[in-house]
Amino acid sequence: MQTIPSTDAPPPPPICKQVPHSLSVFVNNRPGVLMRICQVFARRGFNIDSLVVSQGRDARFSRMTIGITGDPDGFEQIIRQVSKLIDVIHCSEHTSDNSVTKEMVLIKIRCTPGERSMALQITEHFAGKTVDLTPVSMIVMITGDSPKLDSAITMFSQFEIIETVRTGKVVMARGEQPT
Repeated sequence: MQTIPSTDAPPPPPICKQVPHSLSVFVNNRPGVLMRICQVFARRGFNIDSLVVSQGRDARFSRMTIGITGDPDGFEQIIRQVSKLIDVIHCSEHTSDNSVTKEMVLIKIRCTPGERSMALQITEHFAGKTVDLTPVSMIVMITGDSPKLDSAITMFSQFEIIETVRTGKVVMARGEQPT
């Protein structure tokens, strides 16, 4: 006997293309600024994928690099709303054409002395560096763009990965453009 699907089920939600964006936000270094910026993203349905915040050369200011995904139709509105917030000096999007973008990952793997040479070859291939070494484990640091880090993690998965820690994206405008 064949089962006929019920027509009472609600239709599936519309598929919204999620597009990744990188924002650089220069702000006054004050409590609560990050919270107000995050609320703008949440209200507009954007998810924060990565977040890096650090004090600038002048301690009165901080730079936030925010990786977000969401509906591309609302993206320009997000930039305008963030730019209007108190303590935001400027907010701008950066693409791979107009900026340098890097991330870092620390990968801790379990490996025996016999497996170590293969792990070191993978580390060398990805221009990484061994930052900790014990008789049964090692920690590798690799920097680069997201696809490079994803590939490195995939290659190290032939070992037992104990732990990974990954930074968010850091972005700097190319040439004379301010970030």
